[in-house]
Amino acid sequence: MTVARDRFNRFDRFAERTRDRFDAFASRFAAEARKARARSVPALDADYWKALQDLFTRDVTHEGLSALFRQETQDTFHFFTREIDLSDVQARPWHERWPIALWRTFQAVAYRLSPWRRILFALATPILLLGWLRFGMILVLAGPLSVAPLSDWEVWALLGATLLFFLLVLELRDKLGLKGDLEVARQIQFGLLPFEPFSQDGVAIATAMRPANTVGGDYFDVIPLGPTAPKGSGGPERIAVVVGDVAGKGMPAALLMALLQGSLHTLVNAGLRGAELVRTLNAHLCQSLPSNRLITLFYSELELPTGALTYVNAGHNPPFLLPVSGPTRRLEPNGMALGLLADTPFTADATVLARGDHLFLYTDGLTEAANPADQEFGDDRLRTALESRRDAPGPALIEEVIAEVLRFCGPVKPRDDMTLLSLRRET
Repeated sequence: MTVARDRFNRFDRFAERTRDRFDAFASRFAAEARKARARSVPALDADYWKALQDLFTRDVTHEGLSALFRQETQDTFHFFTREIDLSDVQARPWHERWPIALWRTFQAVAYRLSPWRRILFALATPILLLGWLRFGMILVLAGPLSVAPLSDWEVWALLGATLLFFLLVLELRDKLGLKGDLEVARQIQFGLLPFEPFSQDGVAIATAMRPANTVGGDYFDVIPLGPTAPKGSGGPERIAVVVGDVAGKGMPAALLMALLQGSLHTLVNAGLRGAELVRTLNAHLCQSLPSNRLITLFYSELELPTGALTYVNAGHNPPFLLPVSGPTRRLEPNGMALGLLADTPFTADATVLARGDHLFLYTDGLTEAANPADQEFGDDRLRTALESRRDAPGPALIEEVIAEVLRFCGPVKPRDDMTLLSLRRET
């Protein structure tokens, strides 16, 4: 009774400190939000007009204008034409070379856009060109031929549309350049994760990850740990099976996911295991993570020949264990999320996967995916989907679960990253 009371008191103190930390963060966030709203909607007084004047005059220089119409225009042209081969038209006259170059540039830009944006781009570009063609005809043919002149508002509208088009092309260059960088980051991130199916000693593991954006903050891993006994003693091989979720999504979460993976691998290579590893990892992350970030983690170690599984669930979604016989059960959290308190204690629980048992791990993006009525897919639907497919191979199970979630969401795009890991001991 005394030991239980001490553990409860320690947990109560940890919970109180966690609440204090979250309350402090919420207070800072609310204060900053109020300041942002005050800045975004200033009163229409003298200070407002002064701020407006400062907005449109600050850092406006002749050199900046020159760079806009020279360097940035040149960089934008090279950006959109760097993959276009014009070697076959270099010898042609300019009146043949330029139309071909413009047409190929138009195709290259359109190719980089999504389908409906491509259509709008294809409609807007010729309309703008026709406007300038008519304006040029007026200037050239106004004397010898009768051409209806443009009204003043048509001239200003044409100039405004041209400037807006020029600005949007510059912004499109920046966006597509960033998108290219994100695609490289996606390739790097996916290269860090073990998407290849794992199969050894009757244990089969299949994985999938579907980021909400180009990159995501979900993490999964299968790490060889070597024998449990000293080398050469014939001890059973072990692996670590890990699924984690960094709070947030996009590039910030992806960077923290890389930090998590690197830290975890370093500790594994240093020989740390089980609860000690998670405790050390948490202490490190508390020093490295921003105060408004946390990480949930399910870390487990599996003896391949025997199916003995020890795990630490640090605030992560409880995995589903579907036994070959008996009801489905969950591996509930036995510790707090990482990155909150440096001195948080962690303990490991244990179970045994019998032949035919199936363990399904996932991140909350799966169950929190919502339909147009803002109803979440939820744990109950996931449980039903898993139990109705308990005999399916891991890759097929993952594919069917994702398809069912997307059918449930309909036209609504999932808001968070989704990661799925299927671990089965074959019969």
